[in-house]
Amino acid sequence: GHFKTYDVASLRRGHHVYRQVCSVCHSLERIAYRNLVDVMFSVDEVKEMMADSPEVIDGPDETGEMFERTAKLSDYLPSPYRNEEEARMANAGAYPPDLSLITKARHGGDDYIFSLLLGYRDVPEGVQLREGLYYNQYFPGGAIGMPKQLEDGMVEYEDGTPATETQMAKDVSHFLAWAAEPEHDERKLMGVKWISGLTA
Repeated sequence: GHFKTYDVASLRRGHHVYRQVCSVCHSLERIAYRNLVDVMFSVDEVKEMMADSPEVIDGPDETGEMFERTAKLSDYLPSPYRNEEEARMANAGAYPPDLSLITKARHGGDDYIFSLLLGYRDVPEGVQLREGLYYNQYFPGGAIGMPKQLEDGMVEYEDGTPATETQMAKDVSHFLAWAAEPEHDERKLMGVKWISGLTA
């Protein structure tokens, strides 16, 4: 609805699933560390996250050389691969898409992502799949290059929520919906203030 906002607890859990599961193959190129601050994490929590992240390649310096440095709040979340070729090589030719806008790029948005993550089934009788493909009833054509990712209890939520497949799919879908529009709640609040100002 018009006043719907993101569930912060679910965003935190969804980020945890993204970080532990999805980020092994998928990037979030449009999200910087600073986007996470005051939405789902404190500055200190994000800085702790950055300390655990790989060094950032920056430069060139005054000698023309690239160099490594610790991540800053303005840096974007690290990508698992240096380029598309490396990503394809690591994934039997399939290119794991960036997830920044995935909920906007797919019909059904976060509902589609939720269904896709839970849609893995045994291959139906009479259906032939190429080697390296998996059957997913929600993926167009049914054959997907990504194997089933979620298993009950594979992550441990800091808030004690049981990490069932369904809960993880819900939380990471919610997080990816936020990632597509990180300014959503702020924009909505500004609109409400503007409308309230008109009616006052």
